[in-house]
Amino acid sequence: MRIHIATDHAGLDFSREIQEHLRAAGHEVIDHGPKEFDPLDDYPSFCINAAIGTIADQQAGVEALGIVLGGSGNGEQMAANKVRGARAALVWSEDTAKLAREHNDANLIAIGARQHPIEDVLSLIDLFIATPFSGDERHARRIAQLAEFEDTGAIAGKQVD
Repeated sequence: MRIHIATDHAGLDFSREIQEHLRAAGHEVIDHGPKEFDPLDDYPSFCINAAIGTIADQQAGVEALGIVLGGSGNGEQMAANKVRGARAALVWSEDTAKLAREHNDANLIAIGARQHPIEDVLSLIDLFIATPFSGDERHARRIAQLAEFEDTGAIAGKQVD
């Protein structure tokens, strides 16, 4: 699988360890930066680029997911979710990693590097990658509603003010 990854300064060391772990597991890793530590860096472009890469690959039929890291993962998730088609989930537990894929077909995972030890982060990422979307009709319907709103600003048959 191709994995797109981005971070800010807070997650840079984790990003390097994650990339090594993923490559050892046979994944192709695309690093969207940063390449070096800068305590004043701005994460939005890095995370947006990871989301753009993930979505472009998926649209081209390439099996791909994305990872965005930061101190809390919140801003990085918000940045990634600005990309049309991105469904970045903030993950902090095994349940949130699993349900993000099973119920929401999340295509990016956001993790706070200052919130977890690296061993836990690797475990959450592995679980996220290994968990397939359930395909249940109710979940597919809800994901389609999100995409519809993203495209049109409305959801047919639903009240959106």
